[in-house]
Amino acid sequence: MDHGNASIESRLVRIRGIVQAVGFRDGCMRHARAQGITGWVRNCRDGSVEALLQGSPQQLARMCEWLRHGVPGARVDALDQAEAMPPPARLQGFDILPTA
Repeated sequence: MDHGNASIESRLVRIRGIVQAVGFRDGCMRHARAQGITGWVRNCRDGSVEALLQGSPQQLARMCEWLRHGVPGARVDALDQAEAMPPPARLQGFDILPTA
């Protein structure tokens, strides 16, 4: 049931705080898939976590609200969001990428 990409937005999100070695990426992947969001999540060498999210504005709002708290054991100090240039086609699924 594809309604085109007119209402699909791409957002690059950086999460800072205690967000590595606490299951944050796994939790993010599970939550994104449950919300119907496509994209990816990865650890960054500076200790933050970065995610590219694709979905409707409502899906992205719900996902970012979840990211503000994350998983038990995480402490989110900052959540930076930027509109991302969408890839040529909508991403399929939601994956964990290698550390960047």
